[in-house]
Amino acid sequence: MSKFHPENERTKHRYLGFLSDAKRLSAGTVEQVAAALADFEKSTGQKDFRLFRLEQAQSYKRRLTESTNPKTGNPLAKATVASRLAALKSFFQWLALQPGCKSRLNYSDAEYFNPSASDARIAKATRDKHVPSIEQVRHVLSVMPNGSDVDRRDRALVAFALLSGARDSAIASLSLRHVDLARRRVCQDPSQGVRTKFSKTIHSKFFPVGPDIEAIVVDWIRFLETERHWGPDEPLFPPSKTERTPNGYFENVGFARTHWKSASAIRAVFRKGFESAGLPYSNPHVLRDTLTMMGEKRCMGPEEFKAWSQNLGHDNVLTTFTSYGNLTQHRQDEILERIAERPPTPVSEPAPRPLVAMDPAMLERLERAIADLGSARQADVTIGAAGPSPPKPQEPAQAVAAPQSE
Repeated sequence: MSKFHPENERTKHRYLGFLSDAKRLSAGTVEQVAAALADFEKSTGQKDFRLFRLEQAQSYKRRLTESTNPKTGNPLAKATVASRLAALKSFFQWLALQPGCKSRLNYSDAEYFNPSASDARIAKATRDKHVPSIEQVRHVLSVMPNGSDVDRRDRALVAFALLSGARDSAIASLSLRHVDLARRRVCQDPSQGVRTKFSKTIHSKFFPVGPDIEAIVVDWIRFLETERHWGPDEPLFPPSKTERTPNGYFENVGFARTHWKSASAIRAVFRKGFESAGLPYSNPHVLRDTLTMMGEKRCMGPEEFKAWSQNLGHDNVLTTFTSYGNLTQHRQDEILERIAERPPTPVSEPAPRPLVAMDPAMLERLERAIADLGSARQADVTIGAAGPSPPKPQEPAQAVAAPQSE
C-alpha cells in the first residue's frame, strides 16, 4: 500500500496554503491541521479525499475517542479530540466547495465530525490552573544559580517575562534595541523581526513588580552592552553556543549571535527554575495571569485597568478579564469567606418626610375648595339616585305669517 496519495498531497498543499496565506493562521496552527489530516488519511488507508463519505467521519470519531496518548498512555484529552475533529470538519467543508468536488461531496456530511454535546462541553470547560504569585516568582529567582553567564541569562529571562508580560515567542525574538531602559519600555515591533501574536505591534511599560526584579534585567543588559560589547541588533537572550573540543567533547563556548528559532528553550528554562524552587511548573505564558491578578488588586478604576490591559497587548479589556482574569478556586473561596464573615448591613426605616409650612389664608382657601368639591359630588349622587328627569314637552310650533305686500 502506498504511504501517500498524490492527489491528497496536492489538495493538502492547497488547503494549508489557504490557511496560512488567506486565513493568516500561525505556523504552529497549520502544523496541527496537517497532523490531523495525516491521521485521518491513515485511518482510511490513504483513500482519496474526494471519495469522502460520512461513514468515514463516524468511524474516525469512534477511533479517536478510543485512542491514547503515546507519551502518557492515558486517553486523549477531550480538548485534543475536539480540536482534531474541528480541523477535519473545516477541511471537508472547504473541499466540498472546490471545483471538481461540488458534485462528489456533500457539504453537510462534514457535520458528522462534530463531537457529542457532552464531550464538547468538557472540551470547552475552564479548569483551575496553578498561577504563581509575585512572591513565588521572586523565590524562583532567588534559588536559581547565578554563577555562569548562562545562569545569568536564564535568571534574567524569568525576570524579564514577569517584568514585561511579553509572550515567550516574542521574548525569543527580541533584540537589545527593543528595550529602552531609560524610559522603562519594551517595543515589540513585528517589522523588526519580533514574533508577536497576530503580528501586532505592542508598546509596553515595565510592570511594577519590584525594583529587585527589574535590577536583574538591567544588570543582564548592561553585561551584554558593556562587557560583551553587543550592538542593538544582537539578541536580548541569545542561545548557548557549543563547540567540539580536541578531546571530542562538546563544551559551552559562549553565546551565539542569533535569536532562538522557537520558544522551547525558554520553556525548558522555566521548568528547570520552578522545579529547583520546589514549585509546580509554570510556563512563561502563565506569568501573564500573574500580572492580571496583580492588576485586579492594584488598579483603582476602569481607566487604570484599561491601561494595564493595553500593557499586556490587549485591545479589548474584556480579553484580559475573560482569558486571564478568572479567579482561582482558592481566591474564590477567600472572597466568599470574607463576605460570609462580614456583618449584614442593617436595613434602616425611611425617614419621615418633613411637614411644609403653609400660609393660614392659603390653608383656609384650600379647605373651602375641598368642602365645595365634596358638596358637588354629594349633589351628583342625589341626582343620580332620583333617576333621570323627564324630557321637557315641546311647545307647538307657531305658524309664521307671510309678509304682506305694501
